[in-house]
Amino acid sequence: MEQKKHRTGRIVRRIIILLLVLLIAGGCFFTVHSMHKVFSRGDYPDQRFSPMTRFSDLGPAYSREMVSFRSGDNMLVGYIYGQENDKGLIVWSHGIGCGHEAYLEEILWFADRGWRVFAYDGTGCGESEGSGSLGLPQSALDLNCALDFAERDLRLAGIPVMLVGHSWGGYAVGAVLNYDHRVRAAVSISGYSDPMEMLTEGAEQMAGKIGSLLTYPFIWGYNRLLFGHNLSRTAVSGINYSGIPVLVLHGEHDTDVSYDRCGIIAKQDQIQNMRVTFETLTGEYADHNSFFLSDEANAYRRETEQAYHELSGQKGRNLSDAEMLAFLEGVDRTRYNECNSALLERIERFLTENLPEPPADDTATPS
Repeated sequence: MEQKKHRTGRIVRRIIILLLVLLIAGGCFFTVHSMHKVFSRGDYPDQRFSPMTRFSDLGPAYSREMVSFRSGDNMLVGYIYGQENDKGLIVWSHGIGCGHEAYLEEILWFADRGWRVFAYDGTGCGESEGSGSLGLPQSALDLNCALDFAERDLRLAGIPVMLVGHSWGGYAVGAVLNYDHRVRAAVSISGYSDPMEMLTEGAEQMAGKIGSLLTYPFIWGYNRLLFGHNLSRTAVSGINYSGIPVLVLHGEHDTDVSYDRCGIIAKQDQIQNMRVTFETLTGEYADHNSFFLSDEANAYRRETEQAYHELSGQKGRNLSDAEMLAFLEGVDRTRYNECNSALLERIERFLTENLPEPPADDTATPS
């Protein structure tokens, strides 16, 4: 009888161990699959079917110079805009799911005003290599490599360096300050501070709080294996470490990077750097990225989307390629992509204020 009990106990223990192994293996598989799906490639949309401004649409009025540099195993592609400008160098870090040309109107706005702009496509985005964007800390690693490149390259070295980033890039411009680069000022727009906090909030939205708690060890383990100690480099720690001027902008209605939880703007009590300015973007379009456009452009986009849905509703299906091309011929791309000049002027004022003082003119004749 006693022997039978021992045998039954061994079977139960083995079943429990097997179930635990299956649970852990299933959790690992689910995490890897989900992360690859969420952080898949961020390619540019088909230019034929997108009203987004692309550089190839601009003609000879603008020029740029292509550069490339390595980030990990991948070669990243970037461009220098305003190659002859010497006011200062803006290194532009874009949001996830796209490349830098999603901000082309803004980049050219600064180039037109005397700034040299170095903008690149991050890992797994746009023209750069990579099967995917890997994860939330990757943008800071890419920016670190971009700054290494800028400090070595004669086309970029020797002028004051400023950082501007949005969302994924908004985190990057803060987190990269954990490294020792010669950066004079940074502007973080809609940026999160802590990649794991951001992933946790995303898991809560998908699976609820209990689901988030159950998946946290797998998500943390996967990201720790992928990014090592870089996972713990937050934007807040970089901002505090550097001590440089930082302008933090965040839309009051942002739900992608929550204004009151994950956003850098929610961490004001953790920031000891006294040279940080926090500003809340307000108004109807103060969400995650609509504020980059003028109010008129946002309204026009709504009209355009409504017209598209009405047309496809009349046909009872999505538009064919030919119908979509005909529809886009009636879209005023200038109105559709008009940028928010007031926002850009605010950013430029901040950057200009933090340029070095011009050298004294020793040749001046005393009066």
